[in-house]
Amino acid sequence: MALSGWVNSCRELGGALVFVDLRDKYGITQVAFDDSVSAELRAEARGLKPESVIHVTGIVRSRPAGQANKERATGEVEVLARSLEVLGAAQTPPFDPATADKSGVSEELRLQYRYLDLRREGPQAALAMRHTVLLALRNRLSDLGFIEVETPILTKATPEGARDYLVPSRVSKGKFYALPQSPQIFKQILMVAGVDKYFQICRCFRDEDLRADRQPEFTQLDVEMSFVEQQHVIDMISAAVAHAVTSVRPGDGPSLPLPVMTWTDAMRLYGCDKPDLRFGVPLADVTELVKDSGFGVFSGTVAKGGRVRMLAAPAGGSFSRKDITAFEDVAKANGAKGLAWFKVALAADGPGSQVEGSGLGVIGGTSPQLGLVLEGGSAKFLSEAEQHALLVATEARAGDVLLAVADTFAVSARALSAVRLAVGRQLKLVDSSCLAFTWIVDFPMFDRDEETGALSPAHHPFCMPKESYPGQLEQDPAGTLANSYDLVLNGVELGSGSVRIHDSARQQRIFEAIGLPAHEIRERFGFVLDAFKYGAPPHAGFAVGLDRLVMLLAGKESIRDVIAFPKTATAACLMTGAPTPIPAAQLAEAGVAVLPSLTQPAPRQGGEAPQEMDA
Repeated sequence: MALSGWVNSCRELGGALVFVDLRDKYGITQVAFDDSVSAELRAEARGLKPESVIHVTGIVRSRPAGQANKERATGEVEVLARSLEVLGAAQTPPFDPATADKSGVSEELRLQYRYLDLRREGPQAALAMRHTVLLALRNRLSDLGFIEVETPILTKATPEGARDYLVPSRVSKGKFYALPQSPQIFKQILMVAGVDKYFQICRCFRDEDLRADRQPEFTQLDVEMSFVEQQHVIDMISAAVAHAVTSVRPGDGPSLPLPVMTWTDAMRLYGCDKPDLRFGVPLADVTELVKDSGFGVFSGTVAKGGRVRMLAAPAGGSFSRKDITAFEDVAKANGAKGLAWFKVALAADGPGSQVEGSGLGVIGGTSPQLGLVLEGGSAKFLSEAEQHALLVATEARAGDVLLAVADTFAVSARALSAVRLAVGRQLKLVDSSCLAFTWIVDFPMFDRDEETGALSPAHHPFCMPKESYPGQLEQDPAGTLANSYDLVLNGVELGSGSVRIHDSARQQRIFEAIGLPAHEIRERFGFVLDAFKYGAPPHAGFAVGLDRLVMLLAGKESIRDVIAFPKTATAACLMTGAPTPIPAAQLAEAGVAVLPSLTQPAPRQGGEAPQEMDA
């Protein structure tokens, strides 16, 4: 028997017996050096340092009775050594990979010595899972008749929602390539070229502020098809993703077809377009119910054109004042001015009480909310009829707590959506092992800047608009829907896609709607508009964020945990030191000059680091 690997640990029992735990990709195997080998060999084994690379030969034997290690796959046996060779001696490492999870090693140190960090079982398993998921997707798409085509990394800067990473050209000084935010334009060109079914597991680059599910470079599954409509793409992506899930979590593959929800319903029920459906607690828009309320926070907000949203936290009566304050802090962090709250209690006259003259259409005794009242907070400013209306709208029960945000449409949605997630965590409503997929469809075509009124594409400028009447794009752009769709898993956007524009005239209208001047349209997109003039087929596509998908399947909280060499929140690689200054001669060769004020090195920082972009 021959084994090669790393020294996980070394221990001695008396002078005549040394045990070395050898770690390789299959696990940990105990190697015994007893008095059947020379004293010199035992001494060499005794002096091995952790993480040294060794090669041993020996005889596999059963461990003595009562000495099996049931926590290891190899725990019933050990290797009785006959030879030892040190292939790579190790210095004392800055941390022990075997205990890094439990010993409080900082993420900054682990990223600086990433080659040690990756030796841990967790990262090894994550990389193996990533490989399995990508292989399953690649095989599934190949079976469906797709072909993989690589698109350029050095390309033209085009507006796609984030800042580009720029690369200077040595040959054409003063000009720059851009690293692709996505292969969007190229895959559309491939459809014009007659490729029909394209996919690519590609690298994408976005220069934007980072968070747990973002990195400056990321990997996505990019897909495009000709002669299809939205439902074809949804069905195909659903099947491919379900196949990938089953490849790493047998029995957990989602049932098909996956649920579908409109953007309007997602915003109404959950306040966001990527709802976590692993638990309930929907939001209720109670604006009309409180517009004439004596509670000025509500009625005043409505008078200014704002919205009032509310949720019922189940059994929230257990919340302490500290808990309520924490929820209020969440709301404020998401733009709200505050958080109103009310406790739901049984009325003094019991469950059989009625609300006279409420005008709510409730038939006496049939509503579970009858006999309930609101207490605490600002309940005294609400009439009995208003209280009952809120109880009905939120489907509250005795012992619940109502939480409300009054603000603009966007802020009330965002803030109470964040509070809903905080409530779910506080009450342990989320099943971490659950996979809750949903499709979100019928997005707005444009986002409007609240200050300037300027329009920008909600997805990207190549989405096909869903005009409900001719000319809506010009007459009511903010009310125009996009033929676009997102796939959401556990509150995380896995990917997005759309039916594409495939004619020059309609594409020109979109560019004009977002305010691009004619010369810029021609300069940036002239080659696309020209291509459409030569017979472009109807086509649609999608992009899946593979880092996010693997992160969720592996039960991790950051995509850094499933990327071999991730960067920090400041887009720094602590292992290599990138980004670094470039020698003046090299800059001059590329025709680039750096302002003196920008040449001071930035301090190294760690930080948080859950992006796919359809493209």
